[in-house]
Amino acid sequence: MDVTFALRRKEMIRDKPAISQVVHRWPALFTESQVYCEFTRVVGKNLKEQFFDALDEFSPRLMDLFRKKKGLAGQLLADLLRQTKTTEPADIRCLCLRGLPIILGDDPSTFFKTSFDVTDKDSYSQTSVGLLCVDQEHPQVNPSKVGIILEGTVVMDDLANLPQATCLLFGLIYALHLNYPKGMKNTFCFIQQLMLNLGSRELPPKIQTLRNQLAN
Repeated sequence: MDVTFALRRKEMIRDKPAISQVVHRWPALFTESQVYCEFTRVVGKNLKEQFFDALDEFSPRLMDLFRKKKGLAGQLLADLLRQTKTTEPADIRCLCLRGLPIILGDDPSTFFKTSFDVTDKDSYSQTSVGLLCVDQEHPQVNPSKVGIILEGTVVMDDLANLPQATCLLFGLIYALHLNYPKGMKNTFCFIQQLMLNLGSRELPPKIQTLRNQLAN
């Protein structure tokens, strides 16, 4: 994959191939280790390490903000807090990633798709970029299994949890030169600019406001 990187990168940027073509041509790219390697090739950073270190650093303050939020957003965040039964790192990370779109004014309804069966394509066939949360019973903040959806197809499945899937999806967006999902732009800009320190130093207003709140 190192040897073919320049060719692959040129293809992604110039030709913008369909995801189905990329999966067929570069199947190894859709493995966890290669997503992380490709991200390092593209931007020179350790995605996994920086993503989780930053998420854990922001989590305590984010949870405080979630508890203080009022109005409809506050109600939605309170429900997430009630559903988070433990203080296990994976559960806290899930809570923060679920709450970020709410506090940033994004619309996660078309991003987080829920199904009881990964083969039920009707539930995600119209999703261009998103996560498929698979639960055998009722929807949960921390689903039992997560898949990554690109152009209506699950390209990676059976991922252990939502934070892992979010991190890998971010890596795939860079590797495949994709746009951020509609309705989740602020959330992904937060990950890009505040968690990974990538791109412009000038922050969109909502992210700057959240940054100020996190600093207090």
